Amino acid sequence: MNPTNAHESARAKDGSARYLYLPAAVAALGGLLFGFDTAVINGAIVFLKRQFALTDSQTEFGASSLLLGCVLGASLAAFTSDRFGRKKSLLAAAALFTVSSIGAALPRNITEFVIARVLGGLAIGLASTLSPLYIAEISPARIRGLLVSVNQLAIVTGILLSYSVNYGLTGAGPANWRWMFASAAVPSAFFLVTLLSVPESPRWLVQKGRDAEAENILSRIKGRGAAQTEIHAIRAAVAEESGNVFDAAFRKPLVVAVLIGLFSQFTGINTIIYYGSLVFLEHVPNQTASSALFANVMIGAINFVATILGMYLIDRAGRKPLMTSAFAGMGAALVGVAASIHFHGPPFAVLLFVLVYVACFAVGIGTGTWVLMSEICPNRIRGRAMSIATLFLWCGTLIVTLTFLSLVRVLTAPGAFLLYAVICVAAVLFVKMVVPETKGRSLEEIESWWLADAANAKQ
Repeated sequence: MNPTNAHESARAKDGSARYLYLPAAVAALGGLLFGFDTAVINGAIVFLKRQFALTDSQTEFGASSLLLGCVLGASLAAFTSDRFGRKKSLLAAAALFTVSSIGAALPRNITEFVIARVLGGLAIGLASTLSPLYIAEISPARIRGLLVSVNQLAIVTGILLSYSVNYGLTGAGPANWRWMFASAAVPSAFFLVTLLSVPESPRWLVQKGRDAEAENILSRIKGRGAAQTEIHAIRAAVAEESGNVFDAAFRKPLVVAVLIGLFSQFTGINTIIYYGSLVFLEHVPNQTASSALFANVMIGAINFVATILGMYLIDRAGRKPLMTSAFAGMGAALVGVAASIHFHGPPFAVLLFVLVYVACFAVGIGTGTWVLMSEICPNRIRGRAMSIATLFLWCGTLIVTLTFLSLVRVLTAPGAFLLYAVICVAAVLFVKMVVPETKGRSLEEIESWWLADAANAKQ
């Protein structure tokens, strides 16, 4: 037998990691752009506020404009992903990322800036829903948590990259914020081009009756025997489901996914991601724009390192223990942040508690939220359910971002951080009492568990 043919025969029998890891890595680029576009405002907002002489309310609106688009994009993701497929929807997101990054660099006034950022938000709303969903749908159960969390690693890589770019451009003159936004155009275009080479989600193909295409893709990833077994499992699951996202059997997993998304935001992480530079400038003594942006780089670095630790632990420790410990650690760190600011502690003390807070989030919540949301809902409704959960997550982000500066005026900064600490306690109780463990289960097994739980509830 020809060696090349023998190699192809073995690949068809056993599958090839290349057909799994490359599409997952390309999809995760959506996460990188998600992280970059959301976090770039943190450094740019200091200079944008000066150039356009923005009030606190205008600053909140400028920072939140992206999130308005995120809410709309997440709400559209259900329709687009189920109608046109995961791949085409991601291509649309990549095109919007490119247009938005250029548009946000060229505004003559705050209105034009807001329009460009809303377009970027549309892209993020789509990508934040579809990148983890796509990765979950092509991944074997034993490493699904790891691969979906690659998307979270890409998000924090984008955050760190944006903080580093912002810091590097601090001294580039009054137009430095324009270059901060424009720098995202290169990875956006790269994402658009590389998406052309990835396959469609096999689970979506089965739902559309294109079983042969789905089996061919799964054969390349897992081998022919495993592909045939999984096709049968997906087909059976699709045949048994009504497809109504609000059916009684599907209601509970949808509610769990929604609440996990809301808790991940209401515990205050985006007060640091979006307003970290302003927090350090206005509430920590003896800070300059440069030192505040350097603190952001340190936050981005610890976020990156802790996310890698979370990726290592997600399929070993399990989702529930990781998320419970993370919410508890975040609550304790927020108490430390509040106390340090209230008692005028040294700047390094505030930064230390902020770093602990971000590290806890990255290990358990940043990783765990997207993994759980991508895997917890049944196959037939996963696109719509993931879109609904992501929509609520972005609504939570929008609420926190729109209200933080106002909340600080009413409660003071220590009071605002203590409020987020109380929400962390509620999140710990919710995860311990309500969220099921999904570690090591196939998507079909998770669905069967929910159906059994709903049947038991009726008895």
